[in-house]
Amino acid sequence: MNTLLRIWKTKDIRNSLLFIGAMLVVFRLTAHIPVPGVDTSVLGSIFSGNQFFGLLNIFSGGTLENFSVVAMGVMPYITSSIIFQLLGMILPSVEEMQKEEQGRQRLNQWTRLATVPLAIVQGYGLILLLSQQGQFFTTAGFQTMAFAILSMTAGTMFLMWLGELITEKNIGNGISIVILAGILAGLPTTLSQSLSVFDRSQLVTLILFVAATVVTVVAIVVMHEAQRNIPVQYARQVHGARLSGAVSSHIPLRLNMSGVIPIIFAISIVLFPTVLAQFFLNAKTEVLRAAANWVLQVFQNQIVYGVIYFVLVFFFSYFYTAVIFHPDRVAENIQKQGGFIPGIRPGKQTAEYLGWIVNRILLVGATFLAVIAVLPLVVQSLTGNAALSLGGTSILITVAVIVESVKQIQAQLTMREYEI
Repeated sequence: MNTLLRIWKTKDIRNSLLFIGAMLVVFRLTAHIPVPGVDTSVLGSIFSGNQFFGLLNIFSGGTLENFSVVAMGVMPYITSSIIFQLLGMILPSVEEMQKEEQGRQRLNQWTRLATVPLAIVQGYGLILLLSQQGQFFTTAGFQTMAFAILSMTAGTMFLMWLGELITEKNIGNGISIVILAGILAGLPTTLSQSLSVFDRSQLVTLILFVAATVVTVVAIVVMHEAQRNIPVQYARQVHGARLSGAVSSHIPLRLNMSGVIPIIFAISIVLFPTVLAQFFLNAKTEVLRAAANWVLQVFQNQIVYGVIYFVLVFFFSYFYTAVIFHPDRVAENIQKQGGFIPGIRPGKQTAEYLGWIVNRILLVGATFLAVIAVLPLVVQSLTGNAALSLGGTSILITVAVIVESVKQIQAQLTMREYEI
C-alpha cells in the first residue's frame, strides 16, 4: 500500500499510468469496431476449434476473433522488426547503425515504413487463410476485400502508434502492453468457457487443472526471475579526487534474457509459410498449386506445427540473446574499469568465459520457454479436451510484461528519491 501511495503521489508516474490506461481504453474500443461485411459467428467457430488460430488471436491482442479493424494487431510491425534485426547480423552497415543513436532512429523509421507493405501482404494472406475455414464475408468481391485490407492496415499502424506513445512513458514496452491488454480482456470469457464444460462428476479433474495452472504460474515466475551472478573484483574505485580500495560486484546473467521476444518472433515466422502459400493456391503452374496445398496441410497438422514452433522458440532464444548480449563488449568494459573475474584473465578469456556461461544457462532457459510455448498443444493432445489447455504463452507474456513494468516504476521511484 505504501508503494501504491508513493506512485499516486508522484505526479509524473501517476500521469504516465493514467495516460497508458486511457490508451488501452482506446485500444479496446477500437477492437470492437468490426470490418464491415464480416460474419463474426463464423469466425467464433473457427477460433474455438483451432489452436493455431487461437495463438494468432492472442498475439493480435484478442482482436482477431471478431475481425475488428485492428485484427492483425502489431504482428506486421513485429515482422518488420525481425527483418531489420536479421539484417543487422548480415550487413555490417546496418550493424553499425544499430550502435549509434542516430542510426537507431533511422532504422526505427525504416521499420515503420516497412510495416505498411507487410501489413497489406499479411492482411491479404490472413483473409485467404481464414476463407479456407469458411466464408465469413457476407458479400464477396474485390471491393470488399480491398476495403478490409485497407482498414486492417490502418488499424495496425494505429496500434503501432499507440504502442510507441506508451513506450515513451517509460513504464514498459508499449507493444507488449498492448498484447497484454488483449490477453487480460479475453480472460473472463476464457474462464467461463473452461468452467462451463465441467460438472460435479469432474470436480477432481477441475481441481487438478487449477493446481496445474498454479504450478505453471509459479514455475514461470521463478524461471523468469532466475539469474546467475558472475563475481567481479575491481582493484580500485575513483570517487572524485579520492581513491578507494578493492570493491566486489557481480554481473547478473538472466536465465531468460530475451523474455517473450522468442515466442513473438516464432509465431511471426510460423505465420509466413501459410500466408505465402495462400498466394499460390490458384496458380497456373501445377507444381506451385501442389506445393501451396502441401504447406497448408503440413501446418494444419498439430504435431508438425508443435515441433516447428518448439524449434523456432528455442532458436530465437539463442538468436535474440546474441543480438542483445555481447560478451566481448562486456569484457572490454570490465577491463576498462579496472575489474576482473576471479580466476579469469581480463580480455579475451573473460569474453570466452561469459559466452560459455551464457550458453549453459540459456540451454535451460530456451528449453523451458519452448516447453511453455507448446504446453497448450501437449495438454490438449493428452486430455483430448480443449478446455484443459493451459495458456502457457499467455501466462508467460502476462508475467514478463507485469514484472518489467513494475521494475521500471520502482526504478523511477528510486531515481526520484535520489533527486530529493
